[in-house]
Amino acid sequence: MITIGLIRHGITEWNSLGKAQGVSDIPLNEIGRKQASDIGDRLLLEEQWDMIITSDLSRAIETANIIGTKIGLPSSHIDKRVREINCGQIEGTTEEQRIRKWGSEWRNIDLGMEKFADVSNRGRDFLEDIVCTYKGKRILVVSHGALIGLTLQRLLPQKFQKTYIDNTSITILKNREEKWDCILYNCTKHLK
Repeated sequence: MITIGLIRHGITEWNSLGKAQGVSDIPLNEIGRKQASDIGDRLLLEEQWDMIITSDLSRAIETANIIGTKIGLPSSHIDKRVREINCGQIEGTTEEQRIRKWGSEWRNIDLGMEKFADVSNRGRDFLEDIVCTYKGKRILVVSHGALIGLTLQRLLPQKFQKTYIDNTSITILKNREEKWDCILYNCTKHLK
């Protein structure tokens, strides 16, 4: 069996402004740093974790570093497979700006956005590699809202037809005998 804790990075200014971030490398803001510290404090009081794997984007790396310092795992392993969906031309825009520029049906236009199926496949393949490589371990993965949500929909489609992942929420998956189970979803009880 393996336990995987999926954590979305702390909040950024673009999150606060409602802008699509995608693979744009936007840092945490002060609130995001506090959120990362708060989940680090929570994890310190709960069960031990063996390692942290993080996306290569700075908002995830910084979140992972803050958590790691709190729980005694100061170095994180970086894996590009858990980076956020590439949002193509919509990166840096708000919903209102997208509607103004491309109309209310902008989602039906090819704006260079990575396909949801490709993102969910990437997330699933990453998790399957983790299961094979780290049997019996407890792994934290600091990633992004769309990657986590789409991966959950891929792994457990009956349970997750829709998802929403809050900043610094934790979702815990267990894999036993090649079967996935989600024992905690989008939990933010550490945020005050």
